[in-house]
Amino acid sequence: MIDLRSDTVTLPTPAMKAAMLEAPLGDDVFGDDPTVNALQESLAARLGFAAGMFCPTGTQSNLCALMAHCGRGDEYIVGQEAHTYKFEGGGAAVLGSIQPQPLENAADGSLPLEKIAAAIKPDDPHFARTRLLALENTISGKVLPPSIVAASVALARQHGLATHLDGARFFNAAVSSLTSPRLSPDADRLTKTERDLAGGFDSISICLSKGLGTPAGSVLLGSRALIDKAIRIRKMLGGGMRQSGLLAAAGLYALKNHVTRLADDHDHAALLAGRLEAIPGLTIHGPCTNMVFVDVPSGTQTALAQFLKSQNILILPRPRLRLVLHLGIDTAAVHETADAIQRFYTTA
Repeated sequence: MIDLRSDTVTLPTPAMKAAMLEAPLGDDVFGDDPTVNALQESLAARLGFAAGMFCPTGTQSNLCALMAHCGRGDEYIVGQEAHTYKFEGGGAAVLGSIQPQPLENAADGSLPLEKIAAAIKPDDPHFARTRLLALENTISGKVLPPSIVAASVALARQHGLATHLDGARFFNAAVSSLTSPRLSPDADRLTKTERDLAGGFDSISICLSKGLGTPAGSVLLGSRALIDKAIRIRKMLGGGMRQSGLLAAAGLYALKNHVTRLADDHDHAALLAGRLEAIPGLTIHGPCTNMVFVDVPSGTQTALAQFLKSQNILILPRPRLRLVLHLGIDTAAVHETADAIQRFYTTA
């Protein structure tokens, strides 16, 4: 089955499964799972943070961060298309009593500086207290422009706001930001790029279960004080796992072996976009790192999804299709998908 619904559908490779089986384990709630500790410490050191906390999901990791930065009645500024605002069940408001202040994302995925500045509330009891700016990289597959990110973080600092980055596909952004990842994927160059993208943020959530291919898990990075606070919040949210080194081992393996290969997914997205551009009636947006967005003729998306399913290809039938490339999709699968879509629209 060719599954283009999301990069969350990836399965652990045999080598990753072997690493999971061989992992030394302990009780992470007691803080003595050596594999979890190794994951947290190594990723924190890699991106330049003091500490880390392993969570079962990115939604929980983000929520722990928001609740650690903000109290009841506080507010965070966020993009309308951001996952923390649009796709996480309203958890910040429901569970954290934190008011979101959503702003319209610009075409490049960023938040315009003038909109951020205008959204920051004055110190007045009529208003929620603006405490945090939350960004996402990548967002809809787009890498946020580094200069705008730096200016956004500086603006937040100027107004006394903390900053959080939802790095759901952070390593896609890092690999895409390398000028020639194929020619020079050395660790030092990649680490510098990663640190540049993470620089200035007070916290960052790194998802391991998308392009990196682990079964589950995200890591929240921040200061020691913030992570200590987040650990208490994670416990309240039911995220205190026990022998979670089984999952953390997959993360350690992915960070060592699956980061630079994200360039393959980006190449496959470019290949798929190029193939689909030749099909009359389709409008292609992207590729954006590992994603291709496709506007299809009105009313055809459901029939297309059904046809593709009959060809063992899975997509989500939306007005604008989002096709996501990942380690489960090779070059042959890209061509098979493009051929099937072409057959549908040329014989329909």
